[in-house]
Amino acid sequence: MKRLLLLLLFAPLFAAARVPDEEMILDRTLDAESPYYYPSLMMRYNAGDATLTDDDYHYLYYGFAYRDEYKPLASNPDLDKMLLLIAGIDPDKPDVTTLETLISLGNDALARDPFSPKILNMMSFAYGALGDKVREKAYADRMNGVIRAILASGDGFTEKTPRHVLMFDHALDVLAAEDLPYGKARIISRTVEFVPLLAPYVVDGKKRKGFYFDFSRVYRNKPEGYTYKRDRTWQFNNLKPRTYK
Repeated sequence: MKRLLLLLLFAPLFAAARVPDEEMILDRTLDAESPYYYPSLMMRYNAGDATLTDDDYHYLYYGFAYRDEYKPLASNPDLDKMLLLIAGIDPDKPDVTTLETLISLGNDALARDPFSPKILNMMSFAYGALGDKVREKAYADRMNGVIRAILASGDGFTEKTPRHVLMFDHALDVLAAEDLPYGKARIISRTVEFVPLLAPYVVDGKKRKGFYFDFSRVYRNKPEGYTYKRDRTWQFNNLKPRTYK
């Protein structure tokens, strides 16, 4: 299976970071006259609209934090079932019934986390294995759009320039998509976590030991006394992210 082009993934890093402006995101996604009105954007996203721009993905991803459906601390049992199911799939000779079950579970899992790179990638794989190239590309495009939005939010090299994520697992998915093996994440402040790399990553002659991610949106409405337990992560390495020109 194809791997995401590194050029595609790293392109936002060479431009000025687009740190999410919360007031602007809220105003524009709530304004029915705005091109970023959230219900309209989400309808296009769910329909696999290939004309969605990086601006659209920026408002889609970060605007989701203001939706009632955004529950980052809730469990996603359908995702757990997908992970167990795909662990037993032979990628060269997948069983049709298993693929159809994977898609059914994926639709339910996306209802809870519509921007999960890992779910979108598994959906792309399943449709591709079934020979549905249109949906295969549509889900791959969604995954790439989400990843670009996160990468554009900050270079992640310092605590003051973190990448912004809606879910803890999204941070790990992005690193996996970049083919960067990582270690155990650690919280370093009330809003930022650091994910160390297992091997130094060299950028402009400088070794980077890991990446910083802003997770502040996750805990905005944290229930009293809640303790977060990280879900099992799923590496892209066994199911390469897909890209299309």
